Amino acid sequence: MRVDARGLTFEVRTGGPADGVPVLLLHGFPQHAGEWDDVVPALHAAGLRTYALDQRGYSPGARPAAVEAYRIPELVADAAGVLDALGVASAHVVGHDWGSIVAWGLAAAHPERVRTLTAVSVPHPAAMGHALATDPRQKARSSYIALFRKPGKAEKVLLALNAAALRKLLGGVGDAARVARYADPMREPGALTAALNWYRAMSGGDMKAVGPVGVPTTFVWSEKDVAIGRPAAEACAAHVSGEYRFVALPGVTHWIPDEAPAPLAEAILAWVGG
Repeated sequence: MRVDARGLTFEVRTGGPADGVPVLLLHGFPQHAGEWDDVVPALHAAGLRTYALDQRGYSPGARPAAVEAYRIPELVADAAGVLDALGVASAHVVGHDWGSIVAWGLAAAHPERVRTLTAVSVPHPAAMGHALATDPRQKARSSYIALFRKPGKAEKVLLALNAAALRKLLGGVGDAARVARYADPMREPGALTAALNWYRAMSGGDMKAVGPVGVPTTFVWSEKDVAIGRPAAEACAAHVSGEYRFVALPGVTHWIPDEAPAPLAEAILAWVGG
């Protein structure tokens, strides 16, 4: 379905019982709402209503040109605006990768809208900042961001040779068909630039502005994540004042919703069932 919010039109995949408790699902880079396809059946079976949002830059009708339009406060406001448009007062919120940062921001700024938070792969921005400042390995893990912030060059590198580098980046999601379902939309005119604008608009000030989170929170991290190391993952707890759970998945890469949908659904449902 299409949802109009904040002057933009967002694509939203819905499912589950119409009267079910709502769950808002926020994808990461360079994917789309389809990354939740293997997670939602378990949520629907538990009676939950899911709303998987193609976020700003990923929905063709929500693709402003200006880099500053992709700042974290704008992304968080989109999530709240879509909930408003759906008539949803509060939801269980689940975010992966960049969607995790949006989810952290929503829970910190608008706790009344977030019943529980399940953040996947990316820890609280303050924990990430601490790890970057104190852990040389995390700094090395995050070095790819420098390329992503370079307009034109990043697009050229990622899309060259039939998007070979982008496909390699997505290698952990599964077979070639699953890689293509994410890589191919990024080859559409303007799509990759919009997605990369999330990185280009990112600032230390916006990251630091995300405050502590008081809602019941689970952080799900995977031990084979090449982008996020254990120090960053374990630092996350210091920025949650509410009830907190840390789930570490062995043998799983960064692409948790694709690679380990069942354990992820279990982590989400642990709050809902509780």
